[in-house]
Amino acid sequence: MNNLFDNSIQSETLTAEELETISGCCRKVDQIKWLQQNGWTFIKNRAGAPIIGRLYARLRLSGINPASLVNTPAWVPDLSKVR
Repeated sequence: MNNLFDNSIQSETLTAEELETISGCCRKVDQIKWLQQNGWTFIKNRAGAPIIGRLYARLRLSGINPASLVNTPAWVPDLSKVR
């Protein structure tokens, strides 16, 4: 039962090891090249390393393009039949 409360909270961004696993590249220059070739959105930190959000990565790895979610219209109820 104690292990239930011992889980650490993950960072909002991927670790260097996670990015290396996804891209298959150790060097940040090669990681950036892989990310660009595969259409991933990222930013660079001051050291030039790519930074990727964890939620974005989860969506991409599950086959969902996060950019397609931006243009999805919000659901609106049909109140035309309500009196």
